[in-house]
Amino acid sequence: MMFASREDAGRQLGRYLKHREIQADLVLGLPRGGAIVAAEVAHVLEVALGVLIVRKIGHPWHREFAVGALAESGVVLLDEHVIGKNPLLRSELEQIIAEERERLQAYQLRFRQEQLDLGGKAVLLVDDGLATGSTTEAAVASARKQGARKVMVAAPVASSSAVHRLRMVADEVASLFVDPDFDAVGRYYDVFTQTTDEEVIDALRAEASRQA
Repeated sequence: MMFASREDAGRQLGRYLKHREIQADLVLGLPRGGAIVAAEVAHVLEVALGVLIVRKIGHPWHREFAVGALAESGVVLLDEHVIGKNPLLRSELEQIIAEERERLQAYQLRFRQEQLDLGGKAVLLVDDGLATGSTTEAAVASARKQGARKVMVAAPVASSSAVHRLRMVADEVASLFVDPDFDAVGRYYDVFTQTTDEEVIDALRAEASRQA
């Protein structure tokens, strides 16, 4: 399955979720790319849109290799099996976590003026694709920590392993296409350019105007 763009994927995903009668009080996109998909989902479902900030934690010696993720409300998830007990590695990892916490806080200020109230709400977390599911798992933990009554996950495309992983922690996981031979997320899109902060902000403002 191929999607023309994140907007196209979001519209298709929204219609799929509506057909399944998925009900949520709030749709939260995972910036950056997930926020664009989430905006279309929120529009189709006629639900308020927000963002939930997550950050990958890279290995100190190979930053592109993720060894965990962190999310709002102080959530930190680490792959202990990969990290091991090396004290030098642990020390350097703490520095990376501190750096990513600063970036997370900066994004919170940039994308949102006030803290969202998730207490007692059914929340739908949306990303543009689920490769390993690690960052989304951190997002699920964050939403629960913030008091969400129900936490659901949706994405246009996902790996079989990510769906299995997230079904262990989320109330529901929905995807248009679950690929057992999953490749990079961008492979499933005709256009998959990097989303800018400004595009996320514009999507949030546009959807807020529709809901007003």
